[in-house]
Amino acid sequence: MSKSLRYAIGATSIALLFACAQLQPQGFSYVAPILPEGASGYQAKPGWATAKFSVAAANPLATDAGYQVLKAGGSAVDAAIAVQMVLGLVEPQSSGVGGGAFLLYYGGKSVEAFDGRETAPASADEKLFLDAAGKPIAFSDAVVGGRSVGTPGAVRMLELAHKQHGKVPWAQLFSPAIKLAEDGFAVSPRLATQLKGEQNLRKDPAAAAFFYPNGQPLEVGTILRNPAYAEVLRKIAGEGSRGLLEGSVAQAIVDKVNGHPTNPGKLTIADLSRYEAKKREPICSGYEARTTTGAVHAYRLCGMPPPSSGAITVTQILGMLARTQAHTLPLVAGADPSKGPTPSADFLHLYTEASRLAFADRAQYLADPDFVQAPGGNWSSLIAPAYLDERAKLIATSPDAPSMRIAKPGEPGAMSVSYAPMPEQGEYGTSHISIVDAAGNAVAMTTTIEDVFGARLLTDGGSGKAGGFLLNNELTDFSFAPTDAEGRPIANRVQSLKRPRSSMAPTLVFERAPDGGNGRLVASAGSPGGAMIIHFTAKALYGMFNWGLNAQQAIDLPNFGSLNGPSLLEKDRFDPATVDALRTRGAEVREMEITSGLQAIQKTPTGFFGGADPRREGIVRGD
Repeated sequence: MSKSLRYAIGATSIALLFACAQLQPQGFSYVAPILPEGASGYQAKPGWATAKFSVAAANPLATDAGYQVLKAGGSAVDAAIAVQMVLGLVEPQSSGVGGGAFLLYYGGKSVEAFDGRETAPASADEKLFLDAAGKPIAFSDAVVGGRSVGTPGAVRMLELAHKQHGKVPWAQLFSPAIKLAEDGFAVSPRLATQLKGEQNLRKDPAAAAFFYPNGQPLEVGTILRNPAYAEVLRKIAGEGSRGLLEGSVAQAIVDKVNGHPTNPGKLTIADLSRYEAKKREPICSGYEARTTTGAVHAYRLCGMPPPSSGAITVTQILGMLARTQAHTLPLVAGADPSKGPTPSADFLHLYTEASRLAFADRAQYLADPDFVQAPGGNWSSLIAPAYLDERAKLIATSPDAPSMRIAKPGEPGAMSVSYAPMPEQGEYGTSHISIVDAAGNAVAMTTTIEDVFGARLLTDGGSGKAGGFLLNNELTDFSFAPTDAEGRPIANRVQSLKRPRSSMAPTLVFERAPDGGNGRLVASAGSPGGAMIIHFTAKALYGMFNWGLNAQQAIDLPNFGSLNGPSLLEKDRFDPATVDALRTRGAEVREMEITSGLQAIQKTPTGFFGGADPRREGIVRGD
């Protein structure tokens, strides 16, 4: 284990031995831990076994906040709120109160899906990202500034979840982030690295003054205080989501968005105040995981429905793989033995072919269900066994079979409208949280402001103090082009008050009960990473349930996938012979840095085992 990781784990452990709050009549009381030194680059992690409860998040301080809430008797939802507010402080480039989130909750009987996805302003239309000639503008021109900012939904969604499943008083859950914002925290290696490579954030005067004092990016270990963020959190703690979406903070958001000098947006006070978090029916389906020994285990996978494309696309990929000989293909030695084994070339061929087919359907059909009709009238048509049988037959499985390179969408059901496929465009940031509390209730929550540092707009919430929070650029998840060359509408085009399609894939896994429903909870998982979230999550699930790996080993596997184009492989992880074998099949192969941020917790006979991605600085804590 690296020195930096030992310090991160040890520092929080020592603090908790002496300072962790116990459940008192007055409720939860937060005590700041010793500031940990986070990891950067690739830091091998051991995985963490716990007996009673577990929390996994992308930064040690955020994990610790969730740990203290659980230790004090709080619920999984309580812990998620505390974790999110600290992430917005210590990992502001990825998520926060200025963004949105999807949360899956299991309370012992059923799975609930909470939708906190951002919405387009009421005045937005399909011309939002078109230039004067009616052509889509460049992504870089769209993302920076007010045009890309959607109404943030994470806080109102968390408020809804807390009203139904919270135990600790709402206001108390903000005390960890408020204390850390006021007293300061040590800038982590990942935040420092992101700041050094960022150019557009410096163009915002408030962000430049806060993140680049004296014109230089903050260094690792710098103690950073954020009094403006603390002030905003106090308002939310005292007034609920109204403290963010109404009043002075809301006005500051609108002024920041609409006052951008070169790329103003359309957000209004009415857009913020009317925002509604929604509960939707989760997407759940059976999955038979076959191991290389031939054993079969029946599971149920549950995830977010549209406007997330995550659950449907993950389920399609795994479902099609289950209809091939993929289960007979074990892991093989990789290019770097110290980082463990890798999938074989034959497996990667099958996986990327299934990915192409799934992403073709994603581009054709998936969008906000309040605006777009599901194929055949039901989103489950895309994961129906008969449809997956049909799609899997398109995967050529012989040893010398060529790659299809680019797949076409299928026809899962009759549609009243014929949509055009959405061209692939960039998706970026986010963070993931997995939690299981002492009562066995579970959360899988993926949270985002989209691109790294979002729209590059920092607002102080009207406080006049230093710092604040970043606003999302979530509207760039819509298709910039509203139609194709033939004039057919694209399902994920911009429309008034619509929610953009997402790839976030928070996932809860259960044993399949005899009646086909959910049995015992076996895992909570998810990742940041734009469209690659789907592949990161699918990889971790396949690793745990088909290859029999523990959560950490499954997360450690190299990243791979296809977005219905080239085969994408994590750089320096695959043996050259594996890469050559894929190219021999005609696939275009690109080896590149592919940075996931997986968090996963799995049930074990003695409790839980959690894993955190070695490519980022998260850890797992629990008792």
